[in-house]
Amino acid sequence: MTQPLLDPELLQAFLAVAEHRSFTRAASRLNRTQSAVSMQVRRLEARLGVALFQRSTVHVALSPAGEGLLGYAGRILRLQEEAVARLRRHRIGGRVRLGVMDDYGALLMPRLLAGFAAAQPEIRVEMETGLTSGMVERLGEAHDLVIAMHPAGQGGGEFLRREQAVWAAGTDPAVEAAAPLPVALYPEGCLFRHWAMAALDAAGRPWRLAFVSHSLAAVEAVAAEGLAVTVVKSGTFPPRLRRLGPREGMPPLPEADIRLHRAPSLSPAAGLLAEHLAAALGPGG
Repeated sequence: MTQPLLDPELLQAFLAVAEHRSFTRAASRLNRTQSAVSMQVRRLEARLGVALFQRSTVHVALSPAGEGLLGYAGRILRLQEEAVARLRRHRIGGRVRLGVMDDYGALLMPRLLAGFAAAQPEIRVEMETGLTSGMVERLGEAHDLVIAMHPAGQGGGEFLRREQAVWAAGTDPAVEAAAPLPVALYPEGCLFRHWAMAALDAAGRPWRLAFVSHSLAAVEAVAAEGLAVTVVKSGTFPPRLRRLGPREGMPPLPEADIRLHRAPSLSPAAGLLAEHLAAALGPGG
């Protein structure tokens, strides 16, 4: 037979009545109505199958069963308070400064950070998106963690995944036939910018820099309108763009490694976020 569970709120009402020998004074102490306290005591009695008080019009006294419960009720509530206090002491809080590429920041991080926030509500994550080459150099100073892109097999840090660089354009095929080829890229320091220019030069394909922006959304919009071709990651390929390859006269591009860089001295909060991101984005994620 299943044993009845002792609800801490019911035990609290019982102890208050037992201490004050009055439902009215117990209700005042608990900031509840007298009827609510009376109902909670009746629910506890019904659950246990015994009367806990001997009631009269002028007097409330503990029954023998109530006397027996008194010590247990106090111990149960004290243990609950001790457990909650101990767990709260071990909750990790603090601030974590995360640097990440623009496309990952817009497309992948919101879902991953939402899951992390649900599990670690005391930790505040501040995320900066943009070119990550400079962010890695500022680890420990401006960033605790950086998810950066490097040439395949290079870059240090912790390997998460490999991404193929892909040419992309809007639906109008006229753009890739233009001479010189209009290209929309990111500013100096972007690995894809370097690869795109080098690949076109090596292929002897005339090109012109038609648009430059730090914003992934802006570059994608320009390409989607048929104003230029651009370079994106295969894993975050924008749905409104079209892949281009040798058939469209575009030269091959290299692969990139996505790596997680950690500051030399990480706080417990940053360590938790690092493990969360590595599990989600790494080889098994």
